[in-house]
Amino acid sequence: MRKFIQLIILVLTAFAVQAQDPHFSQFFASPLTLNPAFTGKFNGNWRLAVNHRNQWASIYNAYNTTSASFDLPIQQKSIPENDVLGVGISGLTDASGNNALKLSYGSVSLSYHKSLDEDGYNTIGAGFQGTYSSMLLDFSKLTFEDQLTQTGFTNPSGEFLGVNPIQKNRSYLDINAGVMYSGSSNGENNYYLGFSLYHINRPVVNFKEKDWYLTSRSTVHGGGSFPISDILDLNVSFIQQFQNKATETVLGGALAILANGDPENPTNLFLGSWIRLGDAIIPYMGLEVGGLRFGASYDATNSALKTAASNVNSYEFSIIYTKKPIEIKGIPCPRF
Repeated sequence: MRKFIQLIILVLTAFAVQAQDPHFSQFFASPLTLNPAFTGKFNGNWRLAVNHRNQWASIYNAYNTTSASFDLPIQQKSIPENDVLGVGISGLTDASGNNALKLSYGSVSLSYHKSLDEDGYNTIGAGFQGTYSSMLLDFSKLTFEDQLTQTGFTNPSGEFLGVNPIQKNRSYLDINAGVMYSGSSNGENNYYLGFSLYHINRPVVNFKEKDWYLTSRSTVHGGGSFPISDILDLNVSFIQQFQNKATETVLGGALAILANGDPENPTNLFLGSWIRLGDAIIPYMGLEVGGLRFGASYDATNSALKTAASNVNSYEFSIIYTKKPIEIKGIPCPRF
């Protein structure tokens, strides 16, 4: 009965809180879901990023979110030196309520970053993203009070099915955009500040006769990477998100420890933590070997949510591979 109540709460929340998008604690490891202006803005030939999040793991299949993206700079010989023209594709799936509600997104991104100085240390850029989104609600995976009889569970109530078929599909087109400034004072450090707006066109989403409009999500984010010594770098980042009446503030950082003593071909160990204000502490550990970085984090809930169910914590994994060129310009780019 407890799992039944939890499942119903989760599905009802997915409809009632219509304005909350899937999100990652390791937002810095999913660049194209954070800001389209990140497209192509990195030190390398191309980049592949994959993220997986299991939210509230103690509740069976409560929320599972997976994203993947691929982006690269193009036309480098046809645009001014130190400018960046980037293209990318990305996808995201989000399943909640034991896969009763599934959201899928496929996006194409384009960005351009203009150098503000001859060294390319300071740039200003903008990105745009078009997304095809689909939603699937599978009523056969839901159970309701009137289905429980003395002989067990029956099929969904006729009244309920008279309004909705077993499965409902909806799809819509979405438009997102963002801007970002990236800078460096000496060619070794990096700092950046960006703003993104998702669901600019406010698409209609519904499963019944009533039209609901997907509220725009606005995000302010920033961060930086700063050398402390020959073997230590400090990486910090934050986001502030607004969507309908929901807000989210996450900030923190991680130390990068040069483990192999070779800055030209580094092996870095990352240790740190982020905090989601009013909700959770998020310890983070990462390992970077060459252009491959693994990250793992754990949301330790410290809000009132932890009284709703035991162990309402979440875990998350990320993998980013950046194909490094033979010769690197050495222009600092955002990493966290």
